[in-house]
Amino acid sequence: MILEQVYDVPIGVRLLEKVSCLRNLSDLWKLRWHKFNVLLLTFLSYASYHMARKPTSVVKSVLHQNCTNVAAPPDLNITGIEDSWCSWSPFDGDDADTLLGALDSAFLFSYAFGMYLMGSLGERVNVRYFLSIGMMLSGLFGFLFGLAYWTDIHSLAYFIIVQVLAGLFQSTGWPGCVAAVGNWFGKSKRGLIMGIWRSHHSIGNIAGSLIAGAFVEYSWGLSFAVPAVIIFSLGLLLFVFLVPDPRAVGCPVPNHSAEPKLSPPKIVIQEAGGDSSSLDSTSIKSDGQSDKSIHKNSDADDDKAISFWRAVRIPGVIEYSFSLFFTKLINYTFLYWLPKYLKDSSETLGSQDAAELSTLFDIGGIFGGILAGLLSDLTGMSAFTCAAYFILTIPSLFLYREFGDVSAGLNTFLLFLVGFLANGPYALITTAVSADLGTHPELKGSTRALATVTAIIDGTGSIGAAVGPLIAGALSSLENGWDYVFYALMVASAMGLLVSLKTFRKLLGYLVNNINANLFSC
Repeated sequence: MILEQVYDVPIGVRLLEKVSCLRNLSDLWKLRWHKFNVLLLTFLSYASYHMARKPTSVVKSVLHQNCTNVAAPPDLNITGIEDSWCSWSPFDGDDADTLLGALDSAFLFSYAFGMYLMGSLGERVNVRYFLSIGMMLSGLFGFLFGLAYWTDIHSLAYFIIVQVLAGLFQSTGWPGCVAAVGNWFGKSKRGLIMGIWRSHHSIGNIAGSLIAGAFVEYSWGLSFAVPAVIIFSLGLLLFVFLVPDPRAVGCPVPNHSAEPKLSPPKIVIQEAGGDSSSLDSTSIKSDGQSDKSIHKNSDADDDKAISFWRAVRIPGVIEYSFSLFFTKLINYTFLYWLPKYLKDSSETLGSQDAAELSTLFDIGGIFGGILAGLLSDLTGMSAFTCAAYFILTIPSLFLYREFGDVSAGLNTFLLFLVGFLANGPYALITTAVSADLGTHPELKGSTRALATVTAIIDGTGSIGAAVGPLIAGALSSLENGWDYVFYALMVASAMGLLVSLKTFRKLLGYLVNNINANLFSC
């Protein structure tokens, strides 16, 4: 028979239940253990996604560098190529920055396309398979990029194809992680919980910078290969231990709406012989019997997938999508170009030093994201919180460009500040906001809409992520080009501010109308 939904238990969890004290836990502690397990595994998962995409920005500084001050091997004739002999073809010419920007855009446009595709797919398949396969294939294509170092590949087409495929499978990460976490956590304190959990983005960037930076100056292939092996291994770990749905282990499904449900959804357990009986979802046991299939009653809406266009019509989805467009434009410009900017702006920093210094942006982002989630919880005004961050980001960008080179201490402080402010809207929109929209009352509790809504928001944001590095690559090659790059980032922050204010007014009006309608209906 064709099953609507099967709640399988990973082999690692089944083994733990047999050989550990997990089977003796009370229902409350069992729920807490599984929630912690899901948060930890999805944290490691998405941190590894970001770790695996970070090496490109670090390796840029050796793919194209000024070779004048680099000692050439005695047996190498560098006549006529004194400035470029140590660069990696095809990135050794005057158009190197443009080509490197094209590499970023190949990855990010593919990622953006994949977000729309994978979001819809992610709500229709088992999230555990979805994430683990995506992680392993992301590791494979990251390794293939690094393989060019040892096999002496200099084809631009090769690098572009690898980046396109890597971007496509990297897009499995966000819809899958948010869907898994959304299945386990309700709306209560979601902003704070997600703000802390959302630091995986910055942790992954920091790890990617440090790992890639450790190898970049003597074997940049390892800068890709080591993160690739890590994400591949973590993909296997998720396949063995991730429980994406609480019903698989007999845990209750959290309430995603503001109003409590009168009763838990019914589950139909159908025997191979055809007889069936119903029971509450909280009573499902993971006994691993192959002659039973579990699926929801037809009148339950929680697992009902929605269309792309229905998700777009949810109030706030379009506005938050464009807010994320501008905030990811800013963040990904720093993600892909900050190490090169730091090296180009200093006469003393090497490639590894620049990679390590760039982590300050992400360290600031950790604290900025947590504070954004906390403020969202305290005020209940996510859009207004985003607007405040956008306002403060503009002067911080100006100050960093103008005074970042005054001293090492001031550079450290301002880079931390820019990361703190620029990551606030990024963290908030891609977690608390998108999760709340995915469980909007208009969806009648359809929790499977979560993957679609987050994919729409992050997919639109990823277009901005692709545009930002592309613009930076083109502008940075001009005279005083980095000034133009920072001006462009300030304009993007101002545009994000305008969209956030519009979102705040729209959602406030929507809330007021609902309150008035409820008052008059009493």
